Amino acid sequence: MESSQILIAGIGGLGCVWAARAHQRGAGASLLMLDADERFPDVDGAHIIRLGHTLDALGCAALPPLAEQRMRGLATRTRPFLEQAELVIIVAGLGGGTGTGASHEFARQAKLHGATVLSIAALPFDSQPTRKKIAGAEIQRLEHHSDVCVQLSLERLARQARDRGKDWSMGSEWVEDLIDGLVRTLLSMGLINLDLMDLRAIVQHKGASTMLVGTGHHEQLDDLYNATIKAPLAPMNVAGAKGCLLQIEGGMGMTIGQVDEIATALTSAVDSDAQVILGARVSPELEGTIRIVMLLSGIGND
Repeated sequence: MESSQILIAGIGGLGCVWAARAHQRGAGASLLMLDADERFPDVDGAHIIRLGHTLDALGCAALPPLAEQRMRGLATRTRPFLEQAELVIIVAGLGGGTGTGASHEFARQAKLHGATVLSIAALPFDSQPTRKKIAGAEIQRLEHHSDVCVQLSLERLARQARDRGKDWSMGSEWVEDLIDGLVRTLLSMGLINLDLMDLRAIVQHKGASTMLVGTGHHEQLDDLYNATIKAPLAPMNVAGAKGCLLQIEGGMGMTIGQVDEIATALTSAVDSDAQVILGARVSPELEGTIRIVMLLSGIGND
């Protein structure tokens, strides 16, 4: 798979920041940022589309229908990016204007062009009831146009960031790890390779779906397992999933025994007849560290 076939799309203020930071990891993918405001992260090689006019200083704040309308009107500008994309990764914050209204419309356009769409949607804090209500009404539309929709809880993300003494909005390592790990999984050769066809085979299972990522020391596999299952996601019971795509990546010291142990532990909760596809890769830059990326589908479809 070529890097030009993977498009990372940041939509709205938070989505653009997180997408830009993930792209700067250097795994290799195209970056498109879409927002109604004038200020975008400064990233070399990034493509920018503004959902508005130069004289329109108000953007789409708290106006999801306006953002959706503008996104639909820019279909001719998004077409060149979507025509060559096989996989589109959307990053957006829901509950405001641009991310809420434009993300599902961009996902719809991507699906029309035949792309597989993975969305990462950040949900508002519990202390923001109005934003939570808006997000709750719109998340179903994003799910409908996505093959996988990861619902990220800002409440849990902020709590974990505080424990590490970091600003949750800038300390988006979880999102960066997830995107970087997925892109590297599809672009790099490994001991056991995964490709887009494997991903598409897993996402076709009916039901809810999500993705997990975890990083830990190669001699502390219990900590790696705990870090993975404590992902800052919105509440979801992943037990009984019908599909599982699992990529295990580690440094030169990673052994086949460790790969088997991790795979066994992480797939123990899926359905006994689940379709499980495993990939493994050695990455020198992860010396002493193991990173897993896990996609689960067919959740809660009994």
